[in-house]
Amino acid sequence: MGTDRRGNRDQARERRREQIRERREQARAQARESGLLDGSERTEQRAAERAERARSGQSTGSSALTRSRVRLDQPRAPRRSLLPEYDPEAFGRLSERVARFLGTGRFIVWMTLVIVMWVLWNIFAPDHLRFDPYPFIFLTLMLSLQASYAAPLILLAQNRQDDRDRVNLEQDRKQNERSIADTEYLTREIAALRMGLGEVATRDWIRSEFQDLIKEMDERRLFPAESDEGDR
Repeated sequence: MGTDRRGNRDQARERRREQIRERREQARAQARESGLLDGSERTEQRAAERAERARSGQSTGSSALTRSRVRLDQPRAPRRSLLPEYDPEAFGRLSERVARFLGTGRFIVWMTLVIVMWVLWNIFAPDHLRFDPYPFIFLTLMLSLQASYAAPLILLAQNRQDDRDRVNLEQDRKQNERSIADTEYLTREIAALRMGLGEVATRDWIRSEFQDLIKEMDERRLFPAESDEGDR
């Protein structure tokens, strides 16, 4: 009996659902015929059409909608370029390293050893092993080539150091201006406080006024007649 009742209830629910679906379909058909569709129904219809287009391969309009939006709160991704990317400061850092190395005693020692070995090898080595005989033209060429490259590198390093010094001096100048402005403000405030304190009644001044008042009262007590006549 219980199973029969449940089955009857399920059948009744299914019938009601089918009736509701039929009514909805009829209402949609009427709305389509009249050209009046609700907003929700329109969105459902558009979503169905987009899904059908995506399935069939006609995704012309959906590709623009499904595309990720550009966020304004984040920086743009760097564009890919065919030209090789490089760091403009890399050559400057390299020049500074070379200039620092050229200005050390280690470089002078190594250069001296290389030149001495070069000269000794080309003097005392066998003739078929000498690659730069006297007057050592190739050595002169190498030294001039080294000097021609070392001078611009040193100048570039000096220019970078001058730029840094200029920036540091500008920052120091601004800091000095701020400190001078702060000291001037403090001196003005201290002067204003002194002027304000000069008009304030101090303890010594109040004490002297009380003493003068007490003396005057004592004099009036000792000489009341004279004081009355003086008042008249």
